[in-house]
Amino acid sequence: MKRGFTILEIIIVGVFASLLLIIFFIQKANIDAFERDEKRKTAINAMYYALEESFYKENNFYPESISEKNLTVIDPALWTDPDGHNLGDPASSYSYEAANCKNGKCKEYTLKAILEKEDIYIKNNRN
Repeated sequence: MKRGFTILEIIIVGVFASLLLIIFFIQKANIDAFERDEKRKTAINAMYYALEESFYKENNFYPESISEKNLTVIDPALWTDPDGHNLGDPASSYSYEAANCKNGKCKEYTLKAILEKEDIYIKNNRN
């Protein structure tokens, strides 16, 4: 009587292990995408609250564009999306659109983040 595994048993174990690895990497990719989406939402919320609670309260208007220069209360790392693009870059997943502007003073704006696993995340002016 011989001891050991047959070729069929080894193939079955190999296929099973391969399926587990595929499932693991698919789930890891999904979790990573959800994490990047949460970072995008956090950045948009920080910009939104900086605009509403800091900039608008001091100036009674919204700026035509936003950056580290006029919203200094935000962590500088939040201006860069998870892909490494800054707000204002064409490839950035963040956008700021001012509306109803006169002489650089705007009454409205829309902040957006393009997410991977959800619809576009949008914040509009509160005032």
